[in-house]
Amino acid sequence: MMAAITVRNLDDHIKQRLRVRAARHGRSMEAEVRAILVDAVGEDEPKNLLMALHERFAELGGVDLDIPPRNSAPRIVEFD
Repeated sequence: MMAAITVRNLDDHIKQRLRVRAARHGRSMEAEVRAILVDAVGEDEPKNLLMALHERFAELGGVDLDIPPRNSAPRIVEFD
């Protein structure tokens, strides 16, 4: 079962900013509030940095990088 929350006495300026933020993310105000709450209190267990970055930017899509082949063996460094 999902819970419902009513927020009373919300300043009109905050509601307007929430509406703009929701539109920027292509969501309803209700969906935006859910996303904000999940981001704020949704995870109890700590994540590693890589997973946190992946989750934060996954919706933006990825970039495929062309990795050039290695042409030679690594050079040897001499310490004289």
